[in-house]
Amino acid sequence: MENKTEISIEIPAEHMRNIFGLYDSHIKKIEEDFHVSIANRSGGLKIIGEEEAVKKAASVTKQLAELSKRGNVIQEQSVDYAIILGMEDKEKELIEIDKECICHTVSGKPVKPKTLGQKQYVEAIRDNMIVFGLGPAGTGKTYLAMAMAITAFKNEEVGRIILTRPAIEAGEKLGFLPGDLQSKVDPYLRPLYDALYQIMGAESFTKNMEKGLIEVAPLAYMRGRTLDNAYIILDEAQNTTPAQMKMFLTRIGFGSKVVVTGDASQKDLAPGTKSGLDVAARVLGRIDDIAFCNLTSKDVVRHPLVQKIVKAYEDYEAKEKNHRSRETGNGRKR
Repeated sequence: MENKTEISIEIPAEHMRNIFGLYDSHIKKIEEDFHVSIANRSGGLKIIGEEEAVKKAASVTKQLAELSKRGNVIQEQSVDYAIILGMEDKEKELIEIDKECICHTVSGKPVKPKTLGQKQYVEAIRDNMIVFGLGPAGTGKTYLAMAMAITAFKNEEVGRIILTRPAIEAGEKLGFLPGDLQSKVDPYLRPLYDALYQIMGAESFTKNMEKGLIEVAPLAYMRGRTLDNAYIILDEAQNTTPAQMKMFLTRIGFGSKVVVTGDASQKDLAPGTKSGLDVAARVLGRIDDIAFCNLTSKDVVRHPLVQKIVKAYEDYEAKEKNHRSRETGNGRKR
C-alpha cells in the first residue's frame, strides 16, 4: 500500500469560493494534475496524496489564496498557469507577477502581466528604446504594449501615441470591401481601437485623436516622417517586408519609444516574400537598447482552449520542420 501524506491549510471562508471556482472546477484541476484528493474541512482544505504531490498542490493553493486576498478574481487561466509554475517549483512567482500593475481600464480593472513571460516583456519595454514582442496569438503582446503607451502618454513621458499596422489581406482582398480607403483600412486597425477604448475610454480617445495626439494609421503612412517624442507601436510586424521594416525603424526620432509585435507563424505575405520581422531578428539581435522578447504558448492568457490550440500548432510545426530537415539531409547524402 502506498504511503499517503496529509496536509491541512487554512483559507478564510470569503476566499474559499474564489479558489474553488464554479462547480469546484479550479480545485478539480489541481486534484487531477497533481493526483491528490482535496476536501473542504471547516474553514480549511485537507490535501491527501503522495508527499511530493501534496506539497506542490498545497503550495499552489496557497498562492491562489494569496492572489484572492490581493483582490483578484481567480480565473481558469490563473489556475492553469499556477499549476505549470507549481510543476517547476516556481509558483511563488505568481505574487511577484501580480505586483506589476501597469494601469487601470476605464471600468477600474487593473491591467497586469499574468505570466513570467509577460512580466519580462513589460520590464523590457520599460528598460529599452526598441522592443520586439514575438509570440503566438493571445499572449498579450499588443494589449500590454498599448497599456504601456497610454500610461507613458498620461504621465507626459511622451507627447503622442502612434499605432500602425501593415495593411495586408489575410486571405481576402481589400478591394472587395465597401467604402473609401479609410473604411477599407479600418478593419485592420480595429484591434488597436478596441484596446484604446477599453484602457483610455472612448471620450478621451476621441479628444486626443482630434488633437492629433493619438494616431492610428497603416504603415505606408509612416514613410518620409520623423517621429520624435512619441510612443510608437507597430503591430502584426510579421506582415512587413524587410524594406518596410527598415523604413519604419529609421523613422524613430529623439525621445521616442518603439514596440514591434508579431507572430512569425501567422504571415500573410505572398509566397516567397521574406518577412521584415524575421530579418530584423537576425540583423538587430546584438544592438544595445533593442530587446527581443519571445512569448510562448505558456503565456497565452485567452481561453485555455486557445493555449491548447497554440501548443498543438507549435508541436505540429516543429515536427514538420524536423521532417523537412531530414528529407533535405537525405537528399544531400544521395
